[in-house]
Amino acid sequence: MELTVKQKLFLKSRAHQLKPVVMAGQKGITESLIKETLAALEAHELIKIKIAGEREAREAAAQEISEKTGAALVQIVGGNATLFKKRKEKSQFQLPRE
Repeated sequence: MELTVKQKLFLKSRAHQLKPVVMAGQKGITESLIKETLAALEAHELIKIKIAGEREAREAAAQEISEKTGAALVQIVGGNATLFKKRKEKSQFQLPRE
């Protein structure tokens, strides 16, 4: 899922007050982590994930989680990655068009 600059800015503003709902620890990206992330995305659409490790490892992990879940990577700030996956029905987000 590709987002435009305007859509990313909109989602960043909405995600600012969110707390991380999924934690990726030392075990890395496991099948259970992907399932948990998919469940959180279905419930909330826009989520933050707390990722442990060095900067390059966090960025690679965020990218991998994004690809495996089919979600868009909105941003990475420190140890938190923000992901967005719009529901097919009853979405709570009306993304701006560019």
